[in-house]
Amino acid sequence: MKSKKLLITVLAVIMIAVFCFTGCGGSGESEEAAAPEVNEYGLADNTYVATFTTDNGMFHVNEANNNKGILTVENGEMTIHVSLAGKGILNLYPGLAEDAQKEGAVLLEPTTDTVVYSDGMEEEVYGFDIPVPAIGEEFDCALVGKKGKWYDHKVMVSDPVEGDDIHAGTEMNLENGEYNVELTLEGGSGKATVESPAKLVVENGEAKVTLIWSSPNYDYMIVDGEKLTPVNEEGNSTFEVPVKVLNEPFTVIGDTTAMSQPHEIEYKLTVTVSE
Repeated sequence: MKSKKLLITVLAVIMIAVFCFTGCGGSGESEEAAAPEVNEYGLADNTYVATFTTDNGMFHVNEANNNKGILTVENGEMTIHVSLAGKGILNLYPGLAEDAQKEGAVLLEPTTDTVVYSDGMEEEVYGFDIPVPAIGEEFDCALVGKKGKWYDHKVMVSDPVEGDDIHAGTEMNLENGEYNVELTLEGGSGKATVESPAKLVVENGEAKVTLIWSSPNYDYMIVDGEKLTPVNEEGNSTFEVPVKVLNEPFTVIGDTTAMSQPHEIEYKLTVTVSE
């Protein structure tokens, strides 16, 4: 009888130990998973499609990739891979040209990337993995070409969206013709607006939207590195803006003369096809 009671006691002790280990959080595994850590820009370790812009028309993302690159965040540190327009840029340096030429400077070496244009043509170009110190702010990136001369440039990475497909959401999927679209403008002081709905014209796979400002004081716009001038001489400033992506914001710059001096202002423009 005593041996039977002893056996029951031992089993009870084992059951209590198992319960405490698995149900009382002794291993910590039953606790809710901690939220993934994010860096100061709210980005967790992952890959993102981001916009890469520069201060020079000769140094830019290949047109096949719509100003986009793949941003990788690892341990909070950010690097963007961009495919350039050709093979004319041999090295980049994340800083000033002066420092790039100093002994011991670590230059960014190119990769060979294949880009595919809208007509199906393929081309091999150089790409680079560029360290990104900030999102939505300009930073220094020097380059050297085949002539061996270094140049200083400012670049910026913005609008990261989780994913790894540069072309996601960029297809027009619209036949040639005219469409009514809704325009949404964000940025600036909030005082400037654009007329909506607006007219989108698609011709030979290229789309342009007629953008009419609420002011006659915009003397030029910059879109995808291209400087646009108004298509009208009277009334509110009107531009024909190229559109490569629908239903998601892209960066446009408007230069206004309404202030004491002309001033470039960055906006986010979204073009949405009306139902």
